[in-house]
Amino acid sequence: MMKLLFYCLFLILLIFDWWVFLLGFMFITLFFFLCNYNYFYCNLSYSYGMDMISYWMIFLTLWIIILMIMSSYSIKLNSMNSMEFLLIILMMYFFLFLCFSCSSLFNFYLWFESSIIPILFLIFGWGYQPERLSAGMYLIFYTLFGSFPLLLCIFYIEMLCMTNFYFLINIDFNFYIYLSMVLAFLFKMPMFFFHFWLPKAHVEAPVSGSMILAGVLLKLGGYGLYRVFIFMYIYIDYNYIWISISMLGSFIIGILCLCQVDIKSMIAYSSISHMGLVIGGIMTCNIYGFWGSFIMMLGHGLCSSGLFSLSNMIYERTHSRSILINKGLLCFMPSLSMFWFLLSANNMSSPPSLNLLGEVMLINSLMSWSNITMIFLGLSSFFSCAYSIYLYSITQHGLMYSGIKFESYGNIREYYILIFHWLPLNTLFLKCDMLFL
Repeated sequence: MMKLLFYCLFLILLIFDWWVFLLGFMFITLFFFLCNYNYFYCNLSYSYGMDMISYWMIFLTLWIIILMIMSSYSIKLNSMNSMEFLLIILMMYFFLFLCFSCSSLFNFYLWFESSIIPILFLIFGWGYQPERLSAGMYLIFYTLFGSFPLLLCIFYIEMLCMTNFYFLINIDFNFYIYLSMVLAFLFKMPMFFFHFWLPKAHVEAPVSGSMILAGVLLKLGGYGLYRVFIFMYIYIDYNYIWISISMLGSFIIGILCLCQVDIKSMIAYSSISHMGLVIGGIMTCNIYGFWGSFIMMLGHGLCSSGLFSLSNMIYERTHSRSILINKGLLCFMPSLSMFWFLLSANNMSSPPSLNLLGEVMLINSLMSWSNITMIFLGLSSFFSCAYSIYLYSITQHGLMYSGIKFESYGNIREYYILIFHWLPLNTLFLKCDMLFL
């Protein structure tokens, strides 16, 4: 640890550019984190520790935050309060790290709620349109409305059990406690009917906000459901409500995606469709559902984050996110079109991606739960394929809009961002036994 500290101090003296320093520091942290890979709960102290799910979620957080800093380089170039931006990014990393590594319900709730603050600052401070204020309000009120019953429930458990440690909770509970424990995470995922805050927040957020929202903050809901698994298991009879809504939602939102004219809005709605499958998988309470949801969350985090950074690369050149204006980009930026194709293909769960592995396991899980889900799974997969092809073909083909003034064909930094999204998404597939232990 001291070696790392001295190395960082030396870096500060060497480089006075805080942007480059923070990026270097994050890469070093990632390297040290990789060297400390553990399968089961370890390093437990002061009720903070890691198991395998925590490890991969923290790894995903670190990875996405590095790519966020790289994607937001225009903030540094245009001197748009870049120091404050870096401070908020660091705050977010700190809160998410603590959230994924704690083993106490109250600590988890505290950091779970704290993670909203940096994303609100990102939307309010660096968002694009005046509607960002209402988007922030949607985000905060939906999340707080869902999680207030959870807080009351945590206090009730503390009163009965004298502890909030995940593995020591042992109480007789009823349907209301089950509802309180589960609802906060369903709002965060978000589940169909509770999803209205998400497209609004995505469209108004800057690229870094969209990347962390899609890449990590939606996964907090799934991670929370893993942690309150015992409540879902005992009241497994009620899980059919959430599975039914999620399956129906995945299908309906697939149709909604085909009606969108805003690129970011379409990618945001596709996130809700994928999270519907994840909720369904976790709620079946079987091993295929658990690991399928976990892999789907990792795959979706990388894929949707990559699509958001791609849409931002187009936005920086054309200053519009409308699919009516962004056409014919294949003639102009063929290399970028290749990444559009690769990430759109991953978004529809084509091999060899983590999304495919997750979706196969989720289909196994949901089909073993009930044969009727086959209808919705089939329709959801079909529409997922349809809107991914639609997004790719409508932006890359057709006549280019004559009023567009293009600045550059793309630079090395942008291709690095896209390669760093695509590579783990398609190479972790080869080492998937590591995700099943």
